[in-house]
Amino acid sequence: MALTVLLVTSCASNRAPTSALQQPPSQKIKHHVVSKGETLYSISWRYGRDFKDLAAINGIPSPYRIFPGQRLKLAGTPQRQPSKKTSPPRKIIKRKPVPVRKPTPASRKAVVKKSSISDKRNSAIDWHWPVRGRILSRFQANSPLRKGVDIGGKKGESVQAAADGTVIYAGSALRGYGKLLIIKHSEEFLSAYAHNHRLLVGEGTKVKAGQRIAELGSSGTDRDMLHFEIRKNGQPVDPLTYLP
Repeated sequence: MALTVLLVTSCASNRAPTSALQQPPSQKIKHHVVSKGETLYSISWRYGRDFKDLAAINGIPSPYRIFPGQRLKLAGTPQRQPSKKTSPPRKIIKRKPVPVRKPTPASRKAVVKKSSISDKRNSAIDWHWPVRGRILSRFQANSPLRKGVDIGGKKGESVQAAADGTVIYAGSALRGYGKLLIIKHSEEFLSAYAHNHRLLVGEGTKVKAGQRIAELGSSGTDRDMLHFEIRKNGQPVDPLTYLP
């Protein structure tokens, strides 16, 4: 069964209640009032936005703390952060130039090879399957109901972190996702694990790829399965293009 993805409902004002599911094409929500249990990450996930953009628009510095009743703008111009005081320029002491040896062809190759390996490790994320099972539903870019993949399984089966990262959301405030975990892997990539029976890690926990983070279940759906999403800069991407 396809997952019901949390969007926003039609309402007379510009507020988006927690129970919102879909936003009508004729109305564009401009603000969101924070409810108990919500975080900047979960709100940005809900509206398909990059958390860094929402933080900049609302002038919220890291670690992005928000509070119930706070009114957040969903669009606008990023606010300027107070500039840091600059220290007076240091006095420059001139030193005699030191002769530099030209690298030999062999040493130049060694430097290039080492640099390329380091860059690859720093930029790439080593993704792993969060659970092994039959694919029940695939990602569809043009469908608001299929922003990830649904993987079948048995209740209590281990759900594992798809990559190294930090848990930035653990709860059930996003309707349609049941008991949900969101993990931040880099400034670009987040992943989500929905419909869990039980969450085994809390917000702020650092996890490793393959670490057991939850038990598979059916919270928010009518069958045991894991709904798994990957988002890049706030936008859903097809997990199957990243998973091995």
